[in-house]
Amino acid sequence: MNRAPSLFVSHGSPMFALQPGKLGPQLRALGEHLLPGSASSKALRPGGTVVALLVLSPHWSTDQLMLTSAPRPSTIYDFYGFDPALNRLKHPASGDPALAAEIAADLAGHGLAVGLDPERGLDHGAWVPLRYLDPQARLPVLQLSLPRSLDAASALSLGQALAGLRERGVMIIGSGSLTHNLYEFRRPVADPEYAQRFAEWIRDAVLRRDLDALVNYRQRAPQAVRAHPSEEHLLPLLVAVGASSDDEPVRWIEGGITDQVISMDSVGFGI
Repeated sequence: MNRAPSLFVSHGSPMFALQPGKLGPQLRALGEHLLPGSASSKALRPGGTVVALLVLSPHWSTDQLMLTSAPRPSTIYDFYGFDPALNRLKHPASGDPALAAEIAADLAGHGLAVGLDPERGLDHGAWVPLRYLDPQARLPVLQLSLPRSLDAASALSLGQALAGLRERGVMIIGSGSLTHNLYEFRRPVADPEYAQRFAEWIRDAVLRRDLDALVNYRQRAPQAVRAHPSEEHLLPLLVAVGASSDDEPVRWIEGGITDQVISMDSVGFGI
């Protein structure tokens, strides 16, 4: 049986919405390949057609798991100091309250309590990459929060709990950044190549499916704490990996380095 893909995408800074760089065209081509011309069904169902997008972003952090359930989620501008044109962009995707309830019930079966939020919209970690993956906003979008207590091991487990949704047409999208040191963002850095070394280590671990190495990346990867002073932007990768399996193709997407130290590399499973 075909499955909807699992994807980790680096969303970089909000300026990615206006500056596609190397990654944007690749995400656009991926969306044209994977997504149907229209959402023929908003219900969970067997088959290989993508019928909905479930996005996890580090920009929605909560005490417990929360899931958007708005029928028409708003576009959230959760940033400042960037080009004012960003505040005029929208991603007018629909939500799906019924689907949200089904996903919450499904996760409850895995022992995960999920609250529904009928007011929450889509933050820039969600809508910025979706401008490339689904620019016409054809598919309903739900966003799942990241619990504040989440670590690499529990992020992997969360992905494993979400994996079954792929069989029913829900594409899992973990949105973060492969490297994310804002202390060095757009500033002179003596050795910016460390970001590439870290990205290459992660790539090797993902392609070898070395889950133990990924869970313990802070101890094993070169310059891990420097690449991620805090973990929240890499945890969506662990979710996407957890939602994948070892019997499907893996495609590493080279997005290059922006702002000296922000790796835009991404990876898709089952694409």
